[in-house]
Amino acid sequence: MSTSRELDVVLWGATGYTGRLVADYLATTPHAATLTWALAGRDRHKLERIRVELAAVTPRLADLPILIGEAHDRASLDAIAARTRVVCTTVGPYARYGSELVAACAAAGTHYCDLTGEVPWMREMIDAHHDTARASGARIVHTCGFDSIPSDLGVLMLHHAMRERGDRLARVDAFFRVKGGPSGGTIHSMLGILDAARRDPAARKLLGDPYALNPATGPRGFDGPDPRGVRRDRRAGGWVGPFVMAVINTRVVRRSNALLDGAYGELLRYQEQMTFPDGVRGLAMAGAFTAGLAAFAAASQVPPLRKRLEARLPGPGQGPTQAEREAGFHKTRMFADGVAGTRLLGRIEDHYDPGYGSTSRMLAEAALCLALDPLDSPGGVLTPASAMGVTLIERLRAIGMVFEVENRE
Repeated sequence: MSTSRELDVVLWGATGYTGRLVADYLATTPHAATLTWALAGRDRHKLERIRVELAAVTPRLADLPILIGEAHDRASLDAIAARTRVVCTTVGPYARYGSELVAACAAAGTHYCDLTGEVPWMREMIDAHHDTARASGARIVHTCGFDSIPSDLGVLMLHHAMRERGDRLARVDAFFRVKGGPSGGTIHSMLGILDAARRDPAARKLLGDPYALNPATGPRGFDGPDPRGVRRDRRAGGWVGPFVMAVINTRVVRRSNALLDGAYGELLRYQEQMTFPDGVRGLAMAGAFTAGLAAFAAASQVPPLRKRLEARLPGPGQGPTQAEREAGFHKTRMFADGVAGTRLLGRIEDHYDPGYGSTSRMLAEAALCLALDPLDSPGGVLTPASAMGVTLIERLRAIGMVFEVENRE
């Protein structure tokens, strides 16, 4: 890709809730003085209002470029992609609004990052655009938020730590503890995935495949279905149950291993679960949470219940207050076992709510990494670990996220 592009980053979707958080971040990043970036979307009036608000805090942004395009107008997206090194998008559900933008970036050799967790759509983008992006040099990187950066970069971190100790990964069990609700965009993406699974047997089969995002002709490991029940785990210090993002994160981690030529090892087994306190109270919480997930999935497929459900859920463009975002957190503990018996503990944490505050930080840093940092990964439809790897880990550490490994007995 030419280094003479006019812009470093184009933010597509700045008028949405998460997009505005990314815009605020880019306006105040330490790179802000030299970063060339633009706001993009379909509503000039709304974008101009965002620019005025940004300039009230950072006056030099009064002349921030505004680019106009339509999600289904390929010509307008081609024009935008041609002007920038990276397109960073928060506009979902991506299966509805994202396909033409990915195609434009892949063809133009323009890097791309998003927040999707829509596995069937990601599979579609891999099949349609991986070869084109590889030829053009475009790094198309999905899942650059809470799903799936902690999971994907956490396993990469453990891989390097295990190799430093002369061993290789055999198994990683990840346990998540979070405070903060999912974003409206995430919820509507989940509803879209459930709808696709109901309508299309192929999509349903894909969602049940632990290696759904792996190269079609590549090797497969030994992982099976994601854990669904409730049990007590001494490593987690209490009860564990299904983690709603596991169906996304585990597939991304396995694709990273495949794209890195099996660096983690063909024997690697990886799974994720949610943690709850110990004792009777924790058991009740885990049971209620598990039952709630099943009820949500069932209700979403019954039209009258679906309508009532959507009325109670945050919609796209809605989200918590700044105080609520700052009161949230996410903490991941990864218990890694090596082929030769090495035992490690990985810690990944952030002190913002996962769905908005932390996710917007991770996405913005992914965009900056793709735009500004020297990377040796090829083009293609990639993952955070295979595209940016340790470089992105170091960026996230620099803004206060925890990525640590220690030996465990």
